Amino acid sequence: MVADGVFESLELELRRGTVVLAALSQLRTFRYGYELRQVLADHGLSVEEGTLYPLLRRLESQGVLQSEWRTGQGPPRRYYQLSPSGEQLYERLTTSWRNLNDAMERLHERESAP
Repeated sequence: MVADGVFESLELELRRGTVVLAALSQLRTFRYGYELRQVLADHGLSVEEGTLYPLLRRLESQGVLQSEWRTGQGPPRRYYQLSPSGEQLYERLTTSWRNLNDAMERLHERESAP
């Protein structure tokens, strides 16, 4: 039997890329961090603040996201949205994700076949 620590480590590794793609999928319009976190959680993907906010800053520094501060209602909030190059990256990553998912489905089908 595999130890829980091994499972947790491998699951974390698996989730890392998924969180990036999930966040990008929800940033076609401007969203602030907490709002993005809630949308992801509402769809079954909970992400810790300590993971999400550094990710958003890193993606912005890589040119994938653009951001702006808004001070309309409530406290000032930084809103993020895909940049034009982020849109292209999102499309490419989505294609890659679908190809990987299809390959995994084929592998699982083969595994369960007699």
